Amino acid sequence: MRLCTFRVADGTRLGELRGDTVQPLAGRDVRDALGGVPAPDGDPLPLDGLELLAPMRPGKLLGIGLNFRDHAAETGAPVPERPLVFSKLATSVTGPRGDIVRPAYTRELDYEGELAVVIGRAARDVAAGEALGHVFGYAVMNDVSARDRQRTEPQWVRAKGGDTFGPFGPWVTTADEVPDPQALTIRTHVNGELRQEGSTSEMVFTVAELVAAISAGITLEPGDVVTTGTPAGVGVARAPQAFLVPGDVVRVEIDGLGALENAVR
Repeated sequence: MRLCTFRVADGTRLGELRGDTVQPLAGRDVRDALGGVPAPDGDPLPLDGLELLAPMRPGKLLGIGLNFRDHAAETGAPVPERPLVFSKLATSVTGPRGDIVRPAYTRELDYEGELAVVIGRAARDVAAGEALGHVFGYAVMNDVSARDRQRTEPQWVRAKGGDTFGPFGPWVTTADEVPDPQALTIRTHVNGELRQEGSTSEMVFTVAELVAAISAGITLEPGDVVTTGTPAGVGVARAPQAFLVPGDVVRVEIDGLGALENAVR
């Protein structure tokens, strides 16, 4: 099942993607489906006539640093011995077609195509073998990063948490549709040029291991999102470096989960 959130005249609606149409459901966004998918509510609508929004605003949005060996290598950093967890602000989330706005505090804006994990059942001190049972579904995320602020501000609040620094969507694919989250290919294009291509099989820590590690001290609640790290090919590691500038278009896609396409302004 693929669940989306779309704009209507008086707010937002929850819907289920069915081919080229969206079946409206009795809810406002994907958060309303975490405890059970609501019943249909209205006639199907053509997908190409809808403005898709971020599936929901996460309660907590947690990122993972250096979770692909090739990305660690390209940055000259050692492969982590344990997950490197940081926070992105919930207000960083924007939709699958929303603009990425470059704030005045950075001139080194970068992309990171990633797999996003949506928590559906509270997780506290769970074992890795049980962790996937707490996952509601999966989506695509671009962990937009201000590299100059990341370098000079160790807390990474502005580096990772700026408004629009978290394009998310285009829908949430429920976990039953993703039999192995470690068998997905992530690709990022900038202005049509392939910049990143990697498989989640190359993660240092699997989705299950990440959920288990985070839950050992931090309760993951329904509606929280973990974005799980990026493969090699980021702009800061290219020669010459290739940061995002206004007018660029970034496309992040994951096989079977859809694509984000966001313009920079």
